[in-house]
Amino acid sequence: MKQKILLVGLLLACSLGLSARMVKVETQHLSLVMNAENGRHPQYVYFGSRLADADLPTLPVPTGGRMEVYPAYGLNTPAEAALAMRHADGNLSTDLVATGVDVQQERNAAVTTIHLKDPMYPIVVDLKYRAYNDVDMIEMWTEITNREKGNVTLTRFASANLPIRRGDVRVSHLSGSWANEARVTEEALKPGQLVVSNNDGTRNSHTDHAEMMFSLDGKARENSGDVIGTALCYSGNYRLRVITDDTEYHYFMAGINEDNSEYHLKKGETFKTPVLALTYSREGLSGASRNFHKWGRKYQLMHGEQERDILLNSWEGVYFDINQQGMDRMMADIASMGGELFVMDDGWFGDKYPRKTDNSSLGDWVVDKQKLPDGIEGLLRDARKNGVKFGIWIEPEMSNTVSELYEKHPDWIIKAPRRNAVLGRGGTQVVLDMGNPKVQDFVFGVVDNLMTKYPEIAYIKWDANMPIMNHGSQWLPMADQSHLYIEYHRGLAKVCERIRQKYPDLVIQACASGGGRANWGVLPWFDEFWVSDNTDALQRIYMQWGTSYFFPAIAMASHISATPNHTVFRTTSLKYRIDVAMSGRLGMEIQPKNMTDEEKEQCRKAIADYKRIRPVVQFGNIYRLISPYDRLGLASMMYVDDAKAKAVFYWWKTESFQNEHLPRVKMAGLQPDKMYRVTELNRIDLNPLYCEGKSYSGRFLMEHGLEMPYRNGVEWGKMTEWASRVLLLEAE
Repeated sequence: MKQKILLVGLLLACSLGLSARMVKVETQHLSLVMNAENGRHPQYVYFGSRLADADLPTLPVPTGGRMEVYPAYGLNTPAEAALAMRHADGNLSTDLVATGVDVQQERNAAVTTIHLKDPMYPIVVDLKYRAYNDVDMIEMWTEITNREKGNVTLTRFASANLPIRRGDVRVSHLSGSWANEARVTEEALKPGQLVVSNNDGTRNSHTDHAEMMFSLDGKARENSGDVIGTALCYSGNYRLRVITDDTEYHYFMAGINEDNSEYHLKKGETFKTPVLALTYSREGLSGASRNFHKWGRKYQLMHGEQERDILLNSWEGVYFDINQQGMDRMMADIASMGGELFVMDDGWFGDKYPRKTDNSSLGDWVVDKQKLPDGIEGLLRDARKNGVKFGIWIEPEMSNTVSELYEKHPDWIIKAPRRNAVLGRGGTQVVLDMGNPKVQDFVFGVVDNLMTKYPEIAYIKWDANMPIMNHGSQWLPMADQSHLYIEYHRGLAKVCERIRQKYPDLVIQACASGGGRANWGVLPWFDEFWVSDNTDALQRIYMQWGTSYFFPAIAMASHISATPNHTVFRTTSLKYRIDVAMSGRLGMEIQPKNMTDEEKEQCRKAIADYKRIRPVVQFGNIYRLISPYDRLGLASMMYVDDAKAKAVFYWWKTESFQNEHLPRVKMAGLQPDKMYRVTELNRIDLNPLYCEGKSYSGRFLMEHGLEMPYRNGVEWGKMTEWASRVLLLEAE
């Protein structure tokens, strides 16, 4: 069904008034309806499942709340505002009324613009809505233009505002910390304000995420229930607010965090807010996730429709102990297990200050010839010899005070005026000022120099290991120091755009002390992100579960690592680590020479199995079945391809007790009348499962499910508490 956008002046005498002008923004399954009558404040009328045209004449006007689409501060001061400014003459009040609506067609979408203007001041605000014809996502943003004679100071500038009808509404959002990212918090909305915000400056998804799910009919359910999903597509500081007052509605506002970031809008300048992506599903949290994943793969994520390689990263294997022979050995090992890419991590660079620990050399992106006498040329030679691609780690936005770069350009770092710089990792790390065009040229040059000299580099791991600790730009004028955070991310975007224009095929991972850049603001230029520096399989189940609310498996780098785990020191079975890693973009973060031949063979088989299911995992539709957060002793999920011909089912125990009683898992997303043959992947049991090679109807699997043994049936000396299963289902 083709999407259409209707802009109709309707005579709705019974419901919307004789002069109402309806603006209907639609995808295949969503409708957003607003009243944008000229000379008045635009009002929300409806958001939810797609309406039939016959519904429009009797569509009721919402009552009991403030339905203003984009409320401005000053003429109803007790109410929360999406926009606030100080006009050139000092006036703090703004009034925005509609002046017209237009629609522009794009290749696979239509962009609707509601034009607003202040009747007393030459301030123009355009409300933008992009609706796609092949995914159920509406992108919303705002463009604010100053036509006054002097500067206008923006003190609040949300991307959008959305009223949500009160009831038993629960909000799910992601929080955590370094090595514990994307943990799910679900809570009921209560009177007052729920605020989720970020002040990191460079990264924005360690402690909280700029995304929320609203379950409209009680406790969140995965595959049933009405859910609104929202994601702010921004890489910098943000603020999400849910205001619950004495009216019949909650009010959700999302945008850039205005704290210490008032923006001085010059005459003739337009300020564009980040996109807020909005979806709705009647199929629960997983249904909203499927909408985000389809939209993300097709329209947001770099190379979102290309399979990802299976890689080995050197970090946990050798840390800073890089050398030519060691890298060659690791390449040979991953090639022997069926891997396709080797990535050399931190520790390969520095001349005057060789990079031996984390306290020097950032910014000096030249090869340490003591460690790598044959240079990157030698590494590429060895990659060709071993039949794998080669990738490399960089951290181009950062420097150390112990570096040649800092000695030459101390004025390039972020530093509070008239104060000493606050130092980060290793006691010497500093952040480069990405708002400075000279710094932008330098950061672009880090990638450009590598790719010009070594065009065979196939992959870059781009890290960012420090927040902005002290507020100050040596490039911005003193009057505009409040622009620091905004200009940083504008500069980052400019650099990324330049890189992608010149190197469109290069694969780049967004890493930022682990999962600090899991956001839709950077992913248009990045292929994936590092979910967390914590590679422990059990904790990864929780983190990847939350991450999957908004991000598809193809974007989630998930690696098999050594035990005891290097972060939490937990010892889990190799099969368990494999089965968890196979639910994302599979890779390895280990030193293969320390593995036994049996372990290498187990990984070789797992990599071969992953290649069988890679298209389903990376492009399939997610169905989360039993959440680890429900504390039922297990977690389970599955991916199903669009044709419902193949599916991959995951089952992980999260606890182990004697005389435990685990629920049988009902599957989802299958074709009821199709028969599916079951094959266990990564099998280590002495005997096959009772269901191995047998066929079951989709109806049986979804209404009854398959019993999973509580233990893996292996030799007595190999028994562990960490039972898990991965099943491939193939329609006959």
